[in-house]
Amino acid sequence: MLARLTSNWSYLVIAALVVVLILAPFNWFLGQYNTLMIIIGIYTIVTVGLCLLMGYTGQVSLGQAAFFGMGAYISAILTTNSVNPWLAMLAAAVITGAFAYIIGYPIFRLKGNYLAMATLGLGLIMWILFKQLNQVFGEPDGISGIPYLSIGGFVFDGSFRRYFLVWAFCLVILIISQNIIRSRTGRALRAIHGSEDAAESIGINVNQFKVKILVLSAIYASLAGSLFAHHIRYIGAQPFDFLASVKLVVMAVIGGLASIWGAIFGAGATHVLSDEVLIRFGDWDVVVYGLILVIVMIFMPDGLFVKFKEVFERLWLRYRQRGVER
Repeated sequence: MLARLTSNWSYLVIAALVVVLILAPFNWFLGQYNTLMIIIGIYTIVTVGLCLLMGYTGQVSLGQAAFFGMGAYISAILTTNSVNPWLAMLAAAVITGAFAYIIGYPIFRLKGNYLAMATLGLGLIMWILFKQLNQVFGEPDGISGIPYLSIGGFVFDGSFRRYFLVWAFCLVILIISQNIIRSRTGRALRAIHGSEDAAESIGINVNQFKVKILVLSAIYASLAGSLFAHHIRYIGAQPFDFLASVKLVVMAVIGGLASIWGAIFGAGATHVLSDEVLIRFGDWDVVVYGLILVIVMIFMPDGLFVKFKEVFERLWLRYRQRGVER
């Protein structure tokens, strides 16, 4: 009964979410928060990839902002040099995915703290590279003049239009990822997370699966980076520094590392916290994010969203049981 309730709950949540997302950008509902919702959608895409990598495959990554930045910078450089934005986005995804594939096999020879340090180093190296790209292709602080995305004569030049574009990408990626974790691939990823040696003993090519998920998460991050570049139309290195990678991990942890749809909750909660609360505390935000990570991992290791879901399911099950008894 609990399994059936969980399944029904998932479909109800997805349906409710789609309705809210359709209504959200209108002024009579949540239209004044369109810009914030666009950013949440972009970061949700990155967080989903991180959940697949960390939550389902069990591989620590502190450098996801590097792939995010690659998508943004490649799109920015190509489109400011007269390349079609959609082709630039595709090229960014292919280049980022190929880069992730190349570094995947050597980097996954490491485990635990060594893997975390390697991904952290990757993020720092790419951040330094982004700063150098500013000098070559733009100004010392960044690259400007990035065009809006458009389809024919329809230009996504308003937040209302960009909102639907970003969330269309986001929902497609969420659905694809949900199907992945429910497939044989998803079961293989869980087996790898549980025990790599046991997974190998039943015929799972552990290294191959880990690299494939790294490539997929990198492509997700690249697409998000391209959308980010065409949304704000100016790219600097700051959004892709070490703190950005920490924020992405916080988003994944708050939403639940093994929860695809929780990525929306994690990205939303983190950005509301950043924009409404932590902005008043200056450079203390990294300390706050560190504390959040520690507290959530100790008391709610499955994530806040998953905890809320479990509480709701229990309360609803009790309500149904009382109804049957009556």
